[in-house]
Amino acid sequence: MKMNRRMSMNISRPGLLVWLLAACLVASTGALTAQSESTGARGEQAWDEEAAAEYLDQRQSWWAGWSVAARDNGTYCISCHTVVPYALARPHLGEGPDAKPTATERGLLANVSQRVREWQDLAPEGDQARGTESVLNALVLASSDARTGKLGDDTRMAFDHLWATQARSGDLEGAWPWFVVDLQPWESDDAPFYGASLAALAVGTAPEGYASTDEAREGLGRLRGYLDGLYDRQPLFNRLTLLWASTTLPDVLDAEQKAAIMEEVLALQEDDGGWSLASLGEWKRTDGTTLPTGSDGYATGLVAFTLVQAGLPSENAQLRRGLSWLRRHQDPAEGSWPAESLNKERDLESDVGRFMRDAATAYAVLALAASD
Repeated sequence: MKMNRRMSMNISRPGLLVWLLAACLVASTGALTAQSESTGARGEQAWDEEAAAEYLDQRQSWWAGWSVAARDNGTYCISCHTVVPYALARPHLGEGPDAKPTATERGLLANVSQRVREWQDLAPEGDQARGTESVLNALVLASSDARTGKLGDDTRMAFDHLWATQARSGDLEGAWPWFVVDLQPWESDDAPFYGASLAALAVGTAPEGYASTDEAREGLGRLRGYLDGLYDRQPLFNRLTLLWASTTLPDVLDAEQKAAIMEEVLALQEDDGGWSLASLGEWKRTDGTTLPTGSDGYATGLVAFTLVQAGLPSENAQLRRGLSWLRRHQDPAEGSWPAESLNKERDLESDVGRFMRDAATAYAVLALAASD
């Protein structure tokens, strides 16, 4: 920094020393600011968005081509662990708000749209399979449409299928028949409530005020009745998912319920700042092995993202610690975040062993993108 002659003549020697120290402080502050911007919030190492995108794209592409996931007419299964999290998270890793979907994203959306348009021929057999897929199809397409603000014809059709498969009587009245095959946390005895919460999220996410339309009103009434009636019996994982849904469809929870969920989940934060999926429910592995109890990317990402969406202030110390855990625990080589199966001990380097890592990576991306 340079002084002109007039300025230098008007500064005494002690004053000059103070002025120089101040100038150095300004310069060093600028350097620290630049360093902070390059390394992430509060001087922490920034997470690698490009690596996360590459991991998610590779995993989605693998799933789309996996023979076990294949369905009729060249389509594939819409999985809770890989496809749905990918659909929700991947758009947040684009080049900007106007970025176009990648080829992998377009392929996923085309797959879902085809299954919706050809529902009569492609819908899976059995009430559980049809109910589950109708919810996931609507969620994927509604989330995509929310970015454009325009509800597409395929999405409207997906919601028609959603309401057509909603249970009208019995224990599931207001919910959907859901896969219950003793696979935690998405296909367990408690999973129909999880599915109903995702349905609420789909309806609330849909643009153009779809939740207020005549097409949605009656079904939403039944859905609210189901959620309210079974709320008190749900594991925290399901109630946390409903809290997420309430950020798009506010009246599925009252203010007291929202505050109680946030308080309960904050109390379960691990000493290292993360959260453990094992703490969000009473689960046991079917093979008798010990359930991992340390912090993992799926629970930490889901909790942090939901708390951000629910309006927890960004300066909240526990939220900041959770986000810090995510920034510190991305695999630098692979771009993923760690998580393990609740059901059995798996080879974490195998494709099947990465299923929970797929979900963890997507929810970590959602949390970090929402907080940046």
